[in-house]
Amino acid sequence: MDSHTKDREPRHAAIVRVTHWVSAIGTLALIFSGVAILLAHPRLYWGETGAVGTPALIHLPIPFLLGHSGWGRYLHFLAAWVCVASGTLYLVAGVLTRHFYRNLVPSSADLAWANVGRVMFDHLRLKLSRHAETASYNVLQRLAYLTVVFLLGPLVLLSGLAFSPALASVMPALVTMFGGQQSARTIHFFAGAAIVLFLIVHVVMVGLTGFRVRMRAMITGHPGGTEETSWAGSFPGEG
Repeated sequence: MDSHTKDREPRHAAIVRVTHWVSAIGTLALIFSGVAILLAHPRLYWGETGAVGTPALIHLPIPFLLGHSGWGRYLHFLAAWVCVASGTLYLVAGVLTRHFYRNLVPSSADLAWANVGRVMFDHLRLKLSRHAETASYNVLQRLAYLTVVFLLGPLVLLSGLAFSPALASVMPALVTMFGGQQSARTIHFFAGAAIVLFLIVHVVMVGLTGFRVRMRAMITGHPGGTEETSWAGSFPGEG
């Protein structure tokens, strides 16, 4: 393949771009509705039960706004299944195209402490590469994406199902796996918070390494410029 043909290839396949934006919209809806639900009862418990007046594991330092949060629950449930559908499509495509093996699974050289330490030090100093030849993920990106896609995402989904009364009634083993409905809710909160933290870091890094170029690449498939970096990723997908 000559360089001209290679340059014309999209930076991101259509399936990556579509699932990225669908998941982005769904995730924003999840965050918005999740905050509304949490404000209605900002207490976390462990075990099977927990309610106002009973000892809480964690008292979150946010306002306690008693009231109806039904709209938040409906939106949260709908957005969750939008993300599940998009994520499933992304996973299937990633397996069929060997995207995960080629782009995300770190090699033994990637995991060498010298390499990990160097990458971490560069990021702490905000020493970010902008060279066009930098086309692959570094080890921190690979580990972060794998953690979100294969650990945090499934954990958020399963824990959310476990503390849903309707679904828990037909899948009691799921509740037992998490140690109770309130334990599942607490795990759901912290796993969701970890994903939000990942998204904040992702957006900041995209902004620091060429926001317009990154956005253009994720919308059209082509960056339309020469600016590249080793720290521009997406969830789900590539950056």
